[in-house]
Amino acid sequence: MKSKIRTIIGIISSLLLLTISIYRILTESLSGTPLFVAYLFAFTGLIGLIVYVAMIRKLLANKANQ
Repeated sequence: MKSKIRTIIGIISSLLLLTISIYRILTESLSGTPLFVAYLFAFTGLIGLIVYVAMIRKLLANKANQ
């Protein structure tokens, strides 16, 4: 159960990182951060989201097989 909770927290944080960076890219309203950093955060948030979704699917598949 501990790894499932950790994975869900990772999904939420990656989604939050992706959402904030996409908002920064589209609106250009948060002038405190350079645009390059927003693109970097968007890329890492997307990669993290994909990895964590794959991990949660693997955990659920293993649980169903047991």
